[in-house]
Order: sequence, then structure tokens, then C-alpha cells
Amino acid sequence: MTIRHSKKMRGRTTAAVIATAFVLALTGCSSEGDGGGKGGSDGSSQQDKEGGAGGGSGGEKKVLAQVKGGKGGNLTLTITSAQRESSGFTTFKGTLKNDGPSVLVLPGWASEEKELKNNGLSMAGSTMVDKKGKKRYFILRDTNGRCLCTRFSGGFQEGETTEWFAQFPAPPDSTTSVDFQVADLPSATVELSGE
Repeated sequence: MTIRHSKKMRGRTTAAVIATAFVLALTGCSSEGDGGGKGGSDGSSQQDKEGGAGGGSGGEKKVLAQVKGGKGGNLTLTITSAQRESSGFTTFKGTLKNDGPSVLVLPGWASEEKELKNNGLSMAGSTMVDKKGKKRYFILRDTNGRCLCTRFSGGFQEGETTEWFAQFPAPPDSTTSVDFQVADLPSATVELSGE
């Protein structure tokens, strides 16, 4: 009886030690994921060097770049993804936030290109610049002239945040970073990721 009792106690102690180690390992993993995004150079663009902006149902998203501008500097454009896809596209994703005290309309965001003018308030005026290859890329569009990008329904209310995307042709594989710009906002330099 004494031997059986001590075996049971040793088994329970071992199980408790394993469970505690597992909980500590999980805690360590979850704390490693906080922070650490890359930011670009400061200046008029005020690119944010914080890692981790909230957004979307997928939890926190890494901030690749962030610029402020618009009327009164109350618009914040955040880039959370800049992905080179095997299909030959480069897709940017992010958020726009109105930090101002009033409704914000985005004049001049429609493209200057004749074919894209009917896209109205949208990301159609975005460009991607490959400084290394000395080439500017314009937004992709379908056969009806609709941009492969987000189109907005109207102005942005105070404090409103909305998600956006924009697609461009992919630059050569040797290009690892590009500049993204829309309308009168400063450009943002971002590293491209692969699929």
C-alpha cells in the first residue's frame, strides 16, 4: 500500500509539473508577438515606428508604414500588408482613419487617368514607385475601367476607420521595397513580402 500510494503521488506531481511548464511556455509565446513593426524615415510623412495596430476581425495587424495628411493633417493612412503575389500582382492593404473634429472628404483621390476618372472617391489615384528600377506603377483596372482597389461611398465621419486595398503590377523580383503614395499624402516606403 505504501508503494502504491507513493507511485500515485509521484504521478500526480509529474502531471502538475508538465501542466505548469506547458502554461508557462504558452505565456512566453504570446508575449513575444507584441510590437516590433518597421517604420520608415521620419519627416513630413511622420511615418509611424510602432508595431501592431488594431484592425479587422483577424486580430492585431503589423504596421508596415503610417502617414498623416489631408485637411488639417487629420487623415491617417496605415499600410498593414504589401504582398507580391505569384499571379504577378502586388497588393497593398491597410486602414484610413479620420482623426479630425469633422467629416472629412477626400478630394483629388480619383485618378488623373482618363480611363479611371469614373472611379470617384477611391484608391484609384494611388501609385507605387520602384526607386531601384526607376519606374512608377499605376493602379490595375478591369476592362470597364474600374480600379482593382477600394471605392468609398462618401466622406469619413469623425473617428471613423475603414479598410482599403489597392493592386498594382508586380515589380521585378530584385525589387524588395517600394514607395506607396495616394493623392496629397506623403509617400510611404515599405518592404514587399512574398506569398
